[in-house]
Amino acid sequence: MEDLDRQIASVMDCNPLQEEEVVRLCEKTKEILQGDQNVPNIAAPVTVVGDIHGQFYDLLELFRIGGRAPDTNYLFMGDYVDRGYYSVECVTLVVLLKLRYPNRVTILRGNHESRQITQVYGFYDECVRKYGSANVWKCFTDLFDFLPLAATIDKQLFCPHGGLSPSLDTVAQMQQLERFQEIPHEGPICDLMWSDPDDRVGWGISPRGAGYTFGQDVSEHFNHINGFEFIVRAHQLVMEGYNWSHENAVVTLFSAPNYCYRCGNQAAIMEVDEHMHTKFIQFDPAPRRGEPNSKEVTVSRQAPEYFL
Repeated sequence: MEDLDRQIASVMDCNPLQEEEVVRLCEKTKEILQGDQNVPNIAAPVTVVGDIHGQFYDLLELFRIGGRAPDTNYLFMGDYVDRGYYSVECVTLVVLLKLRYPNRVTILRGNHESRQITQVYGFYDECVRKYGSANVWKCFTDLFDFLPLAATIDKQLFCPHGGLSPSLDTVAQMQQLERFQEIPHEGPICDLMWSDPDDRVGWGISPRGAGYTFGQDVSEHFNHINGFEFIVRAHQLVMEGYNWSHENAVVTLFSAPNYCYRCGNQAAIMEVDEHMHTKFIQFDPAPRRGEPNSKEVTVSRQAPEYFL
């Protein structure tokens, strides 16, 4: 435990672990995750976190606002890596927290926790740059195969990274999936990582090229037959940090402020108290360290003209 506490303190100062420490970290965390269900049920109170995407100083800001583990219980809904400059530090920290506080921190898989996606969007290149080889990338991407696919909170809220699947009507069906593999190009595991809510009813073809779009009728039916109040998911940039859709059947949570250091969005986390009351806390980007105008971070309320 002392060793883990030392490593957590070091990483929180933005110092990556040594390669051999990462290897041990991933092996020990696999042992914990091996026994988790595909969709673990988490007891409230808990604070829910959306996409982080390698924005390490914004992750520290999130902990400053939401509280540090183990004083705050956390559910991270995936996408720790890619896009930002500090994927190594972000994923190392959340995995360290999971290993140190396994009953207080839950980490799920997002669509970016995959070998294929990380080779395109930055994590692979960052690992090679910081460690001199792809060994650390391989350790983490092997670990990603062990991450749960979604979670429930007191069996009242459903929390996937992306969304729903036409192949899955119930959580019980999700528990039967074989999750210890790379995210497939199609099928129910892919859908949980990639799907998005949409204004159109029913199921639609996703413009992302993976997963589906699903309408309010789909969300309401899923919540009804599974006994959920609503779905909490991440996966999409929303300018205010959170966004309700489908007449409050779904809420999207995004926790990377000023995404890609240029989108001008706020971020948010969702606190669920012991009575299952929810509260959203919005936050702006942390000052960019070591830059001349680091305190002059402005957040535009205008949506970018493109979707990243």
